[in-house]
Amino acid sequence: MRESTSRSVERRTDSGIEIRPVYTPGELDGWDPEEKLGLPGEYPYTRGVHPQMYRQRLWTMRQYAGFGTAESTNERFKFLLDAGQTGLSCAFDLPTQMGYDSDHPRAEGEVGKVGVAIDSLADMRLLLTGLPLDKVTTSMTINSTAAILLLLYELVASEQGVPGNEIRGTIQNDILKEYVARGTYIYPPRQSMRLVVDTFSYCAQNLPQWNTISISGYHIREAGSTAVQEVAFTLADAIAYVEAALAAGLDVDDFAPRLSFFWNAHNNLFEEIAKFRAARRIWARIMTDRFGAKDDRSKVLRFHTQTGGSTLTAQQPENNIVRVTLQALAAALGGTQSLHTNGFDEALGLPTTKAAKVALRTQQIIGYESGVADTADPLAGSYFVESLTDEVEKGVLSYLDRIDEIGGAVAAIEARFMQDEIETAAYAYAKAIDDDEKIVVGVNKFVDEGGEAAEVFPIDVELQRSQVERTRRVRLERDDEGVSRALEDVRAAARGTQNLLVPMKVALARMATLGEVSDVLREEFGLYVPSS
Repeated sequence: MRESTSRSVERRTDSGIEIRPVYTPGELDGWDPEEKLGLPGEYPYTRGVHPQMYRQRLWTMRQYAGFGTAESTNERFKFLLDAGQTGLSCAFDLPTQMGYDSDHPRAEGEVGKVGVAIDSLADMRLLLTGLPLDKVTTSMTINSTAAILLLLYELVASEQGVPGNEIRGTIQNDILKEYVARGTYIYPPRQSMRLVVDTFSYCAQNLPQWNTISISGYHIREAGSTAVQEVAFTLADAIAYVEAALAAGLDVDDFAPRLSFFWNAHNNLFEEIAKFRAARRIWARIMTDRFGAKDDRSKVLRFHTQTGGSTLTAQQPENNIVRVTLQALAAALGGTQSLHTNGFDEALGLPTTKAAKVALRTQQIIGYESGVADTADPLAGSYFVESLTDEVEKGVLSYLDRIDEIGGAVAAIEARFMQDEIETAAYAYAKAIDDDEKIVVGVNKFVDEGGEAAEVFPIDVELQRSQVERTRRVRLERDDEGVSRALEDVRAAARGTQNLLVPMKVALARMATLGEVSDVLREEFGLYVPSS
């Protein structure tokens, strides 16, 4: 039915912000452009973190990859680099994320399924074979075992002759959002925070160009949050990390320049653009006013974006190419520093080679053909975009005030405040689709009966067996006595105050496995069991 032009139809963003039919200069009455905007590359960074943004260089095209064995993932990395990718991004399987070796009973059936299996230094060597670690930047999506994977990466780089002060990349290392949204936690929150802060300190001394944390709103959004909740809960977590580092005696300007963020990009183009711009402005003010940062680099919110996995549909999967294009466009218009575009078949399984190439080509077409890279923050001054940016900012600040009243992010997580808010938002979104209030093309409107079957990424049934054999061979060929001594040093550090990464590195160099190091910490820190 055609909408009547004689009445106003209510429209809202995914966060519930009302969208008016027309925006005029009146929306910005009393609005100080200098205070709100500044110039690109200048405080409060609403318009971007660099003066010319993509005129100097495009965002890093960092396609997420990881499946099966280290060898197969290494082949995918090389394929993507040959296709024009400019950075690496690695996914790890669930056993690796949860601190279990591939031959652990709890790893059964999960080895190599949603990422690559890494059990020891032997696997990391294979994963990185032939890759120019002195030139390429590598992002690793890993949290509970982030310190272990970082140390393995450092050890391989050193074997290749690349010193610690030259390797560049990012570990996610954002454990707080695991309790809120994702679930790959091992230890209780406060013990996990110690590992995060020890990583900050270790990298400041040994890996100065490494981004020590990628504070992630992505998984909060995937769990069902709104755009406003994504920013609010992520910045609340970031505040907690900064406070923990300061409490451990670190100076804010020693670690804050290496903090980075990870956002989701969904389908509501203008709300997503406003979200990125508001997040930069809020963070700049938090670091300046709340934490007294002096170094401009400490105030800059640098971020990676991934298009929204939860928005992809198994129905009519080719439609996802269009969804991903819109989401990637929002990230580029919003000023992202790096970007992953999802494969159109990811609602069905791991991306096939064809889907991975189409996803990369999507970024390249936006970057080189669309014109969005020709000027910084091209939507600045739009009555709609600036008003929407302000509305997102108001919603985020309201949530941050509530979290502060509870006692901060850790206390809010323990009280299930964030979890309950996300669950409520997720239910409302699902109900809107069920009630046809929100249209998803191919799902509740324009549905095709039948349809052509899509190609699905094949699963190698022999994968787990070969990975288990390699891990057991590592244990047979190493110096067990030396490994045992090194693991006892890790235990002593866990009981004391020494930086945990120092003895962990020694143990891993002696071929202790990821599971063995994690087991020592499990025994000393205990396991986190969420309240009902």
